[in-house]
Amino acid sequence: MHAMQYSFTLPADYSTDVIRERVARTGHLLDHWPGLGLKAYLIRERGKDGSPVNQYAPFYLWHTVEGMNSFLWEGAFQRPTDDFGRPAVRQWTGLAYEEGGAAGSPARLAVLRRQRVPEGVPLAEAAADAVRETGRLAGLDGALLAAAVVDTGRWELVHFSLHAGEAPGGTEGEVFRVLHLSGPGRGLLTRGRQW
Repeated sequence: MHAMQYSFTLPADYSTDVIRERVARTGHLLDHWPGLGLKAYLIRERGKDGSPVNQYAPFYLWHTVEGMNSFLWEGAFQRPTDDFGRPAVRQWTGLAYEEGGAAGSPARLAVLRRQRVPEGVPLAEAAADAVRETGRLAGLDGALLAAAVVDTGRWELVHFSLHAGEAPGGTEGEVFRVLHLSGPGRGLLTRGRQW
């Protein structure tokens, strides 16, 4: 499993309705994308859910690198790049993935928590902690899924979870609203630890 995210931070007075309309019009285009586990079309608005900014920040889980590369290099990624400029695309390697008890429900909210892989902690221990945390997040009431991914260039660990309602107690991080969820290969994402 591979994860990917890019974000567009928008001016404070930018109408997020423009993004909502865009996703309503084009979100379905990835509903059948080969190699895509899921794409969560995420938005956060300044002053809501603790957000300091207006931001459109889709998050992807890929079950094939070929699908990810096809998206980036064969034209689909060109559309948002033409409209908003070319963003930095962050990529992470999967550590763990779990489906939650509300897996069949519509996704309403996403929580993204970034943290450094701690210095002085054996890497095997840090990875095992990430796997356990993924299971804990997936077990929360209303959780659709949870994943842990890592960027070993920055030694940054990211916990990503989707929820059917408001984030339950026990979650912390950046809160996003889900405008659309494309999940053509969600069932192909390997559950549990990724090694």
